[in-house]
Amino acid sequence: MRKIRVTIWNEFVDEKRRPEVRAVYPEGIHTVIAAFLREDERFDVRVSTLDEPEAGLSDGLLDSTDVLLWWGHAAHGAVPDDRVEKTLARINEGMGFIALHSGFYSKPMVRMVGPRMNGAYREDGEKERVWVINPAHPICEGLGDRIEIPRSEMYAEPTGIAAPDELLFISWYPGGEVFRSGGVWYRGRGRVFYFTPGHEEYPVYSQPEIQQVIRNAVAWAFNPTTAVYRKGAVPPLEDFGGKEG
Repeated sequence: MRKIRVTIWNEFVDEKRRPEVRAVYPEGIHTVIAAFLREDERFDVRVSTLDEPEAGLSDGLLDSTDVLLWWGHAAHGAVPDDRVEKTLARINEGMGFIALHSGFYSKPMVRMVGPRMNGAYREDGEKERVWVINPAHPICEGLGDRIEIPRSEMYAEPTGIAAPDELLFISWYPGGEVFRSGGVWYRGRGRVFYFTPGHEEYPVYSQPEIQQVIRNAVAWAFNPTTAVYRKGAVPPLEDFGGKEG
């Protein structure tokens, strides 16, 4: 079986303009994620960023991607709408899509599970306790009952998002808030996963449990099916007498 073709897309903005982010991810968040995914022989990994031609989301790249990881924060509006439409079309065709942290606000996620998330947040670097509430799901394989993240950003319920088809994780914060921090949706033949942990000022993606979640998610999001949809005007499968005049 061939390797899963994984593309990690990162807007790559905060790492270049904010020293506190560059200190944690000097070569970009995408390079850290790519490094640990490349250790897995199942994956063929490449990276792409907003400052590349066609916003790093060319037809050729998307057509040759099995699973797309998306990290965005400060430049959601800079992604051209035609690139969003192509991304959504590829998800509908079966490309997996994984939105990380503020990627929840990305144009593709808003289109798929909107309206735009409107929950509260707090950037105090507090602990995040991620509870595994669906341990039978493949994305939760190899985890314990929870993940403890020493410093993170707080996201809080309620939000205006569509309920996930399957909820996998719920996060708790010392201020008393909770958040649906990991869920999956099915769109067409595409499998979609969102995972909250990953604030740009903290080394969350260097944590082994977080890496395990992302590896599991990539493997789960890959859909090898070759089934196709019937499209447009089609003849009936059964003779029902035809259209009356």
